[in-house]
Amino acid sequence: MALDLPFLWAAIIAFAVLAYVILDGFDLGVGILFPFFKEKHDRDVMMNSVAPVWDGNETWLVLGGGGLMAVFPLAYATILPALYMPLILMLLGLIFRGVAFEYRWRTKRGEFLWDIAFAGGSMVAAFMQGVALGALVQGIPVTGRAYAGGWWDWLTPFSVATGIALLIGYGLLGATWLV
Repeated sequence: MALDLPFLWAAIIAFAVLAYVILDGFDLGVGILFPFFKEKHDRDVMMNSVAPVWDGNETWLVLGGGGLMAVFPLAYATILPALYMPLILMLLGLIFRGVAFEYRWRTKRGEFLWDIAFAGGSMVAAFMQGVALGALVQGIPVTGRAYAGGWWDWLTPFSVATGIALLIGYGLLGATWLV
């Protein structure tokens, strides 16, 4: 049995997504745990522990999404419309988190706002990743090689439960990083 290119690329994309979940999961987890630490010193230690690596970890997400678009354009064109809202909200959460990471150190007066943006962005990004995973596992209606569902089909009790489970899982990864 020879390795076909689609199988090889599927393995590369799966590896990229797995690397993202493990590597970015711990710093999303640190953000999820952030509101539970009230002392400024503790929060500074948490931020400093992930500061050197947080932005590099998101590269794996870009590789996974870009690989899906480049190698499997039909799958990309079918999945993306089904998950527009959770993926857009995930990206907004990642943006808020990244901006908070950079600007938290620049101001003392508004530091609490950046703390909220960091924790909120981490929670939104993690929850929406779980919701997207739940919707994908539950199935996407396809007719004639195109998405045939509605705008809110991704929002089901199962996808919400998956989002909550991923929040807890990333929180666990963050806790193991902080130990």
